[in-house]
Amino acid sequence: MSVRQSLLAILDQGPCYGYQLRAEFDRRTGSTWPLNVGQIYNTLERLERDGLVEKNDIDEHGHVYWRITAAGSAEVADWLRSPVVRSEATRDELALKLAVAATLPGVDVAAVIQAQRTASIAHLQSLQRTKYASADPDGPEELAWSLIVDSMIFTAEAEVRWLDHTEQRLALHPEHAMALELSTERPKRGRPAKQRASAGTAG
Repeated sequence: MSVRQSLLAILDQGPCYGYQLRAEFDRRTGSTWPLNVGQIYNTLERLERDGLVEKNDIDEHGHVYWRITAAGSAEVADWLRSPVVRSEATRDELALKLAVAATLPGVDVAAVIQAQRTASIAHLQSLQRTKYASADPDGPEELAWSLIVDSMIFTAEAEVRWLDHTEQRLALHPEHAMALELSTERPKRGRPAKQRASAGTAG
């Protein structure tokens, strides 16, 4: 999620000072992505450097208000109409952990998967309880919060399904067939060549 664009989009509704901007961000995300004030001001300074916001008035309490520029408004409009592009390279910690565990001699990968499944299901149930405990599902703040919780629930459900799928795939392979001993080949310098880049399109 782009904190930068989100803060800019809020400023497009009117000038805000730092703590106010954090509160508005929390209102729209259900506090599911907590930001500290230092992060807010660091982002504002970068936005100012890029010509997207500028300092505005100071109120009687000493709060410095930040105002979006025309270039900032244009960036918000561009962000809202552009799709979020997912990175092709996966850095998912769980996927990496299981991929490595599956190739280590003597590791009980089924136990690793079961421990993760237990934790993932508990997390999913916690999210579901949180969602259904909502007091006012029709309010704008609750709606914004529930959209994020729904996304987290779908992600957790997909994780459990992927764990089941992984367990079924690994069950087809004897442990000794999956184990990778340390290679005796001396690796070459430089970046490794990309492999399986077109695996998803092969057919």
